[in-house]
Amino acid sequence: MTTAISIDPITRLEGHGRIEIQLDDRGEVAHTWFQVPELRGFEQFCVGRPVEEMPVLTSRICGVCPEAHHLAAAKAADAVYHLEPPRPAVLLRELLYDAFIVADHTTHFYVLSGPDFIVGPDAPVGERNILGVVRKVGTDLGLKVIEARRRGHAVIETIGGRKVHPATFVPGGLSKGITEEERAEIEASGRWMVDFAATSLGVWDSLILANDEYVEMLRGDVYRNETYAMGLVDDEGRAAMAGGHVRVVAPDGSLHGQYEPAEYPEWIAERVEPWTYLKFPYLRKVGWRGFEDGMDSGVYCVGPSARLNVADAMPTPRAEEARQRYVTTLAGTAPVAAGHRPMIHQRLAMHWARLVELMSAAERVVELATDPEITSPNVRTVATERPTEGVGTVEAPRGTLTHHYWTDERGLITRVNLIVGTTNNHAPIAMSIERAARSLIHGGEAGPGLLNRIEMAFRAYDPCFGCATHSLPGEMPLEVTIRDADGRPVDVVRQAC
Repeated sequence: MTTAISIDPITRLEGHGRIEIQLDDRGEVAHTWFQVPELRGFEQFCVGRPVEEMPVLTSRICGVCPEAHHLAAAKAADAVYHLEPPRPAVLLRELLYDAFIVADHTTHFYVLSGPDFIVGPDAPVGERNILGVVRKVGTDLGLKVIEARRRGHAVIETIGGRKVHPATFVPGGLSKGITEEERAEIEASGRWMVDFAATSLGVWDSLILANDEYVEMLRGDVYRNETYAMGLVDDEGRAAMAGGHVRVVAPDGSLHGQYEPAEYPEWIAERVEPWTYLKFPYLRKVGWRGFEDGMDSGVYCVGPSARLNVADAMPTPRAEEARQRYVTTLAGTAPVAAGHRPMIHQRLAMHWARLVELMSAAERVVELATDPEITSPNVRTVATERPTEGVGTVEAPRGTLTHHYWTDERGLITRVNLIVGTTNNHAPIAMSIERAARSLIHGGEAGPGLLNRIEMAFRAYDPCFGCATHSLPGEMPLEVTIRDADGRPVDVVRQAC
């Protein structure tokens, strides 16, 4: 019997990672380590650059969600120069962003997480991929998945200048507007996206909710962690993706607090562990208690289910109907205590929440494309004040994303701090992996299907480790674990670089 199990590399994610599982002499899980072995360093090599370059420079952090960094950087640059973009610019920024959300959520549901549900968690590994999904749902829907991505990126290119790594957001607004012809094309795409979102919610109903095994996985305890939840809301308390107020709700559904993006240092602290390059953010006012659930632990979760947990409603009608069904199905209809809200702590529910957000983003594309000011040429406010520092916060598909820039009097970057969605979720991901491993591995037995079910614990978060790893002081070590024929680690060689 092996005393250690290594899942290396973990699959269907952005970036790289591995899971190390240590067993005791009975073959039960003693501990798990979720390790991210890559380091990007964006916080350091942005130093010295003009702040107006940051929307384009930081979009290169990730080829999957460059739009999130593009918008967060632009909002931080707005704050650095004390600028308020004109309304048409705000509308266009969100229009691009909602089209991006449609494309990104489509990718995760059908390509990354879809194989686990649509094909099956225990299916042969060669079938758990997008081709297996297409064989299950049919070619027509497979072509719609491709079309949803095409239409999303076409909108991004129209407004942003490029399908990937857009380059239109600047301090104070955008570099250009759109024409009436372009607006009409975007509106038509938005209406198509709404139909596609409805189809995708139908897929969830017919293939997941109609499957008793999947419903048990959704509602059961294997993938459940009771942490705080964080997300952006607008002035009316509705879910907001492109900016808003940061709301934090406690595990019992009570309001922990709400703050403005620039106040995040008063609410969020970060710690490091020696076995991973990712930092671990936690709620400063609660404190770090380790990798634990509950009211006394400062661990919090971000992302689709967290956003639905903190929001009073979705900003569009069909998405709100979908949210209400999501809540009543998973939390029931029993009344909650005054001042509390029903909380969904089942982590696999993120996939369903993602489809609710897909509908919301599609509906918003139509609403924004039909706004009378969307074709206005008034898309930028010119800077007149001396630059200082600024914070920009948006909801990336993977969770709350914060860019914080400090500049000198010439507008050159002197310091950068990035807290991205996956970094916020680092502690919950580690906790979810350990809970799943302890629940599923017994007697040292761990076949491919079981190990995939452990991977499902992190895959629900749609993690992006390429942008989550940024800077640590001192060194970037190389670490090699040497194992014997039974998989037991016999030595670890570590060399600092």
